[in-house]
Amino acid sequence: MKLICKHIVILCLALWSSHSFAQLASISGKVTENGEPLPLANVLLKETNKGAASDIDGNFSLTNIDPGDYTLLVTSLGYLPYQTKISLRSSEAKIINIQLEPSAQSLDETVVTGTLKPVSRLESPVPVEVYSPTFLKKNPTASVFDALQNVNGVRPQINCNVCNTGDIHINGLEGPYTLVLIDGMPIVSGLGTVYGLTGIPNSLIEQIEIVKGPASTLYGSEAVGGLINIITKNALSAPEFFADGFVTGWGEYNLDVGSKIEVGDKTDLLLGVNYFNYDVPVDNNGDNFTDLTLQDRISLFQKWDFERNESRIFSMAGRFFYEDRWGGEMQWTPEFRGGNEIYGESIYTRRWEVLGKYQLPIEEKVLLSVSYNDHNQNSVYGNTEYLADQRIGFAQLTWDKSLGGHDLLFGSAIRYNYYDDNTPATPEADNIWIPSVFAQDEIKLAPKHSFLAGLRYDYDKRHGNIFTPRAAYKWKMSDNDIFRVNFGTGFRVVNLFTEDHAALTGSREVIITEELKPERSININLNYLKKIYSDNGTFIGLDASAFYTHFSNIILPDYDTNPNQIIYDNLDGKSISRGISANLDVAFPSGLKFLVGATWQDVSNTENGVTRRQILTESITATWNLSYTFRSLDLAVDYTGNLYGPMRLPLLGELDPRQEYSPTWSIQNIQFTYKGLNNFEVYGGIKNLLDWTPNRGNPFIIARANDPFDKNVTFDANGNAVATPDNPYALTFDPGYVYGPNQGIRGFFGLRYTVF
Repeated sequence: MKLICKHIVILCLALWSSHSFAQLASISGKVTENGEPLPLANVLLKETNKGAASDIDGNFSLTNIDPGDYTLLVTSLGYLPYQTKISLRSSEAKIINIQLEPSAQSLDETVVTGTLKPVSRLESPVPVEVYSPTFLKKNPTASVFDALQNVNGVRPQINCNVCNTGDIHINGLEGPYTLVLIDGMPIVSGLGTVYGLTGIPNSLIEQIEIVKGPASTLYGSEAVGGLINIITKNALSAPEFFADGFVTGWGEYNLDVGSKIEVGDKTDLLLGVNYFNYDVPVDNNGDNFTDLTLQDRISLFQKWDFERNESRIFSMAGRFFYEDRWGGEMQWTPEFRGGNEIYGESIYTRRWEVLGKYQLPIEEKVLLSVSYNDHNQNSVYGNTEYLADQRIGFAQLTWDKSLGGHDLLFGSAIRYNYYDDNTPATPEADNIWIPSVFAQDEIKLAPKHSFLAGLRYDYDKRHGNIFTPRAAYKWKMSDNDIFRVNFGTGFRVVNLFTEDHAALTGSREVIITEELKPERSININLNYLKKIYSDNGTFIGLDASAFYTHFSNIILPDYDTNPNQIIYDNLDGKSISRGISANLDVAFPSGLKFLVGATWQDVSNTENGVTRRQILTESITATWNLSYTFRSLDLAVDYTGNLYGPMRLPLLGELDPRQEYSPTWSIQNIQFTYKGLNNFEVYGGIKNLLDWTPNRGNPFIIARANDPFDKNVTFDANGNAVATPDNPYALTFDPGYVYGPNQGIRGFFGLRYTVF
């Protein structure tokens, strides 16, 4: 009897076990970021206690799950959480592939720009803003210069209605105060700033780091208002092949192509090509001038990364850039270049750059960084020639050393500047060597408090000894709350004609009243960083700052004293830039996320007791980036935009009928991206949805567009234009009244292909 009962029990257990396991389900899949496996991502079935971590290949598996409805949550540090509803049937083995996206303003990236050494953004004593390729893709552009229009407190400024060259303003400060770096090398400044932000394929960019405020202690001259560091991908982790091309309704064509090539067992080569073309003259505002400059440019980029023992750094990179751009009267052709019959502005630019980093094969962490660039510009503005050559060589040796509670950095650098042009301001070529030494020490005062002090010494034979100290204090109130105070100084040696397009058009006489002194600045910045992770997977990040900068010896072009002249001298007074800025970054598990930023600023100059707002400087700015992913459709929607408050504009005299202040204006865009095809992304949308252009509310934008060589202007004995029936406003030709792009609404369509 016992034997029979035993067999019955065993049979029942076997039947129950077989029935139970037959009913259980499983989930497996792969977690990736931009197609690349993402290890150690947390995968959780929220209504159960089941969870797993993705392996080194991004794979995960959850087994023995009862049939039913569940919520799958996937999280990883520095990435937006992914959450979706799942229904499991009996015995179902569901496969789900998940792509995580970095936060548009992630708070945990590694940054190097603030202190010249890799450190978590949360641990950096210097506030650094970080933008990833994902951010750049939300509003596809042909250059980083255009992409920065959606960064709070950063504004690409177009300086000419005709040739459309420009620079980057940070917190209202003019472009020459912004230093642009590539992989940490300060090879772009003055003459080449706009070209440093053009022609780098966006697909080759690992991240963009932005520091607002003086950084001359580490980077020397030009880093007075802030700096932008474009960090390119490491060839070892870059995709095998990528291509990204788009076309717009205005006839613009842009193509990025790149590939990674293995050269031996320990060497990888990254190649990239960017080509942009626009050759359809458009004149929608009816002034007989092109609304958008015609451009034909190509940029070739390559980067070599070498594997070395103990992960020591060794990389080399090079770039060649060529561009032919022109704008002007609609009937202009190259045969009129430099003449006085048909007005045109034609610029031929040739530029090449090399840079490298090599970590010495010794026990101490010593890094040698070198760079060199050669920039040649052949330009004509009507019948005025501007022929310029600029060469910048740079070498820097840094020693990174931790000692007790001190995190030390010592460095020595030498910079070679060569500049020559054919303008009256450059009677002979500048040929300058600037040696420098610097040191900084980050001291751990307590578990939650640290202090950084730094000092740099430069010697410039034109200006003698230059000292630039800096200090920073960080209070880490908790893992999610950080308060920082930064104090810094900056200096800048000026070369006028690398910076001010209005001096080149020939429409105004250039007056330099004295021997110009180097500009100096003192800045203080308060920053608060907060992040919140809710139980349902929602992420909230807040980054708020207050800033104050005081300039001495500032050099600004004076358009007001005499409308027919540009007068340069050191300001006999003070210049102040102050304001507050904040970014709010929110991501919901549903796939909705937004990044919103706003800045209020007051930038003014005081001389002889009179204070005036700085010209071409907005009082308020706002940017936004709203995204939602329809996961069931593999469709992402991005709505991006910016808003700029009034700025004072350069008028030509009391009779000038154009507005003295710009209106509040906005550029808004929408994009749809389909990601349902393997290795492909198809995208398209509309740029400048509101069809805004600066001619609204103005009788004209370019003064005397019908007489660009002033042949019919009458002048008095002092050289001032006189009002006549043909010239009732007493104007001369001037394309410098510009505060926004003339390009109106347009559609765009593009395709991306990536193989990892």
